[in-house]
Amino acid sequence: MLDALSELSVQGRRLRVERVIADKAYAHHPTREVLRRRRIKATIPERLDQIARRKAKGSAGGRPPAFDPDIYRQRNVVERCINRLKQFRAFATRYAKRAAYFRSEVIIACIMLHLR
Repeated sequence: MLDALSELSVQGRRLRVERVIADKAYAHHPTREVLRRRRIKATIPERLDQIARRKAKGSAGGRPPAFDPDIYRQRNVVERCINRLKQFRAFATRYAKRAAYFRSEVIIACIMLHLR
């Protein structure tokens, strides 16, 4: 997953990923290190065990990673959109083998959701 984060291709153009917003499952050190190396900003909340371990080390534990709760709230919009699209069985199970067919299913599902 992280190898695909450095650059995305959208209709033949290369885009640079500037920020990753993820949940606590991606809060481990190797993920943050790869993102830092690729100069991608991360908005990932710390897990409680990581906070406790850092505080137990005292000043040797370092400072907590930057976290902006306002930016993290944007993740909710994407999660809700995907959950609404998963109401459609073809989207949830990905019956379509080709990307063009899957894209068509997503567009049809979006149109149906919009018309409701």
